[in-house]
Amino acid sequence: MDASSFKIILGSSSVARRKILSEMGYLFTIMTADIDEKSIRKETPEDLVMALAEAKAEAILQRLPVDDYLKEAEPTLLITSDQIYFNEIPDEIIEKLVDEGITLNVAGGLIIEHPLVLPFVKEVVGTTDSVMGLPKALTEKLLKEAL
Repeated sequence: MDASSFKIILGSSSVARRKILSEMGYLFTIMTADIDEKSIRKETPEDLVMALAEAKAEAILQRLPVDDYLKEAEPTLLITSDQIYFNEIPDEIIEKLVDEGITLNVAGGLIIEHPLVLPFVKEVVGTTDSVMGLPKALTEKLLKEAL
């Protein structure tokens, strides 16, 4: 089985994620979750990331057609992703970013490579494309495992 036999859904409106998945050569559909992320709170960043991913996946799954699902099930892969770790960013830096307008154009309001943000990056888990929203190597590995 190859990727063409699967329906791939990108559960994100992120331009960066869309670009990365397209560059990898996959055809996919975009569906956003439309959930209130601010209402979901957890004790640790790791728990929060998992809770958000699960809530987004559940919201999208609820919108998928289920008529005759068992008879004509089309294998479907749903991809969602959120992650990044920062040290505390001072208020004056945040104010400068807001004044620049950068926070209005990116998920999470920050661009890791921005000169005002870069000094406060605590840890990059994975690669730059991972921080942008979709790690190519891991996505490719997981897609192959799923197929």
